[in-house]
Amino acid sequence: MFSAADLAAQVPVPKPDDVKSMDAILRAIYDVISGPAGDRDWSRFRSLFLPQARFTQAAKAPDGATVVFSWSVDEFVRDAGQAFAKEPFYEKAIVNQPDTYGNVAQVFSSYESRHSPGEKPFERGINTIQLLNDGKRWWVVSILWDSERSDNPLPERLAAKH
Repeated sequence: MFSAADLAAQVPVPKPDDVKSMDAILRAIYDVISGPAGDRDWSRFRSLFLPQARFTQAAKAPDGATVVFSWSVDEFVRDAGQAFAKEPFYEKAIVNQPDTYGNVAQVFSSYESRHSPGEKPFERGINTIQLLNDGKRWWVVSILWDSERSDNPLPERLAAKH
């Protein structure tokens, strides 16, 4: 069992504007990983997540089998940091569709990924983002995602802003 104070003591102090609302933390998630080739503000990134948060990607192997990749926060920082050091990466939400109950929220967040802000996306997909509000701030508990493919198009309700 962890109190809000216990959790807060395990991560960098967040920017208050990043964690004050569900919309704010969703914007911060995309903002902190986006940018030109080079390092990211990993302290800001870590401040958004529970220390035990998970990142999970569902994908298809060339033979069509489903494969799963999973990272802790530190593992994600290590692997994404290596990729972002070499390649520009810009990701933004297309549509955020939240459901909430008590202190928890589940958001289906369709996304577009680009190598440059003005270019055509090289990937689209859906992040399912689980959030927790501890009464003082919002936390990311986990992010699970899958990419759009010919056999897995984005649902119409998440494919374009309405």
